[in-house]
Amino acid sequence: MKNRFICIFTCVAILCSCSKSFEQTLDTDDVRPYAQDELLVKFSPEVASMVEAASAEGARVTRCGAVSVDEVLEAINAYSVQRVFPVDERAEERTIESGLHLWYVVRFDASQTPVEDVARRFARLGEVQKVDVNRTIKRAYTSRAVPLAAEKLARATASTTRTAMSDPLLPAQWNLINSGEQFCKDGVVKSVKDADVQCEQAWERSTGDGSVIVAVLDEGIFVEHPDLVANLWINEGETLRSDVDADGNGYAGDKYGYNFVHDSGVIVSNDVYDSGHGTHVAGVIAAVNNNGIGVSSIAGGDGSAESGVRIMTCQIFSGNVATSILSTVRAIKYAADNGAVVLQCSWGYVSPCANVYDWGAAGFGSKEEWIAGSPLEREALEYFTHNAGSPNGAIEGGIAVFAGGNESAAAAGYPGAAEEYVSVAATAADFTPAVYTNYGTGTTVSAPGGDQDYYYDYVDDEHAYGEVGCILSTLPFHIAESGYGYMEGTSMACPHVSGVVALGVSYAAQLRRHFKATELQQLLVDTATPIDEYCVGKKDYRRYVVDIGPIQPMQINLADYRGGMGSGQINAAAFLEAIAGAGSRMHFPNLYISEGAEVAVAPSRYFEQGESLTYEVSIADGDVARCTKSGAKLLFEGLSSGSTSALIKASNGEQHAFNITVRRTATENGWL
Repeated sequence: MKNRFICIFTCVAILCSCSKSFEQTLDTDDVRPYAQDELLVKFSPEVASMVEAASAEGARVTRCGAVSVDEVLEAINAYSVQRVFPVDERAEERTIESGLHLWYVVRFDASQTPVEDVARRFARLGEVQKVDVNRTIKRAYTSRAVPLAAEKLARATASTTRTAMSDPLLPAQWNLINSGEQFCKDGVVKSVKDADVQCEQAWERSTGDGSVIVAVLDEGIFVEHPDLVANLWINEGETLRSDVDADGNGYAGDKYGYNFVHDSGVIVSNDVYDSGHGTHVAGVIAAVNNNGIGVSSIAGGDGSAESGVRIMTCQIFSGNVATSILSTVRAIKYAADNGAVVLQCSWGYVSPCANVYDWGAAGFGSKEEWIAGSPLEREALEYFTHNAGSPNGAIEGGIAVFAGGNESAAAAGYPGAAEEYVSVAATAADFTPAVYTNYGTGTTVSAPGGDQDYYYDYVDDEHAYGEVGCILSTLPFHIAESGYGYMEGTSMACPHVSGVVALGVSYAAQLRRHFKATELQQLLVDTATPIDEYCVGKKDYRRYVVDIGPIQPMQINLADYRGGMGSGQINAAAFLEAIAGAGSRMHFPNLYISEGAEVAVAPSRYFEQGESLTYEVSIADGDVARCTKSGAKLLFEGLSSGSTSALIKASNGEQHAFNITVRRTATENGWL
């Protein structure tokens, strides 16, 4: 959404060798947009072990036993030392490998010692690896969506217009299928045929697979929306509003995801100050397709039970309550540990090239500045990109997609501007850059984001300002009686890319093809449609019409954007076509089982057209493990410690050799 999510922050250095720069930064900062009574500290492994040992005793930890650290804790009157990421036994091994278990939140009495002084004290200790302030992430612009009138929905529903899907609002979704005729008035055409994400052609190959999960880090999603509910990720075994952590992942009651703002399993979407953004983003990615109601989406399936990617709700905004780095990094790790392979991030920092008069302090100027100034955020994102997915599935690693920013600046904001991630610029329905979009350095690809100022001349009694040329998707009912409405911005372009990535992973899963996340990300870039030919001349638009009424048109010079909109506009059809000829065949995985435990595996995931096949398993040493069938799954039971070879043969003649290792105790790191 235009100007929606902006992080106001201080760029700090955090290594001991950089303590002078760290002190200078804090001394010159006036805004102090970070928590004043807590600090994020990465301890050495030895100190972390001491804290964990103290935690095991059950009492709140205020001291750890390391003399120099305890001296600081005593001096600042620390009342809590708590691990940033709760223990999830299923992921603890890789958490330790990544070093994220070493990060702690130190809470103290800020009335006695300013957080800047506390940070300096910790940064000078040899037992401390890194220090990070818990910055506040705020939304700088809070206007709401433009609701679709209920009578318009009724008229569309009653229409007999034939489309690729039965969803009645699809003809209004130029971002999905652009006929080139949607925006024509008085001989002026502001649309181009196929200036969309090429969904119609892509749907011939895949409409989305239920095994693929997209984590939406945003406002809470309206989980009861009739056009979303069938495609929501559900954490089986968890009970909504329960205070019991049934699956042991460190979060209680997380049935649809987690509310990291209020530390609760209850997702909130009806705050009076909510914009509906999370619900809108979710609808772009995976509103249920072909169900005869509402909108279509990029990867929402074809109406059948197992189609459509799943949306995991990771709530990091709520009403006018600002979020923090602490909430955000927890959401990122939660997404990786609970099965998400795409991270949808319609937020970020202000562009380093933004007009400071309009936007305040500029953002990180380089990747190096961002890494130094936001070390915990960097490590959490690395954890996601390296650990999401599975070495035995369609994608190994995860893909993080960010909005490029809405400051009309010649550089994308971080973290998305780092080359490891995807940063998205926004376009209008004629392939031209949206007048608000960031572009240039750090921009990966472009996608439809809407451009209400560009389409102001199309406003009339039937089409309102903020509706024409913008993105139509789902909204909570308290914002839009119809359940649908319009938004715009790079944070609307962003979910188009997340949806296309999820569609690609779905297709890979259907083909039983395996990819590294970096391979899929490169294919996404390589298959984008070049749009530089549309960056010529001037582009007129009208801004501030809501505040001061129509004024003389303003202009942008389109040539300034040439070469700056990434590799082009994402093309789902070309992306899926490339996937069909790339990657490697999936293989039935090696299994690691604890004695007396069982592992359930769906063999159909590893054989093409696997749902229609039958399987036979032979295990060389039946004293180590045995296999039984349970519906469509195979149950492997660990009988005694050891290892054995095994073979699975499908009814089509294809067979895979694999190994089974049984241990007295084992983690599930890397298991299915």
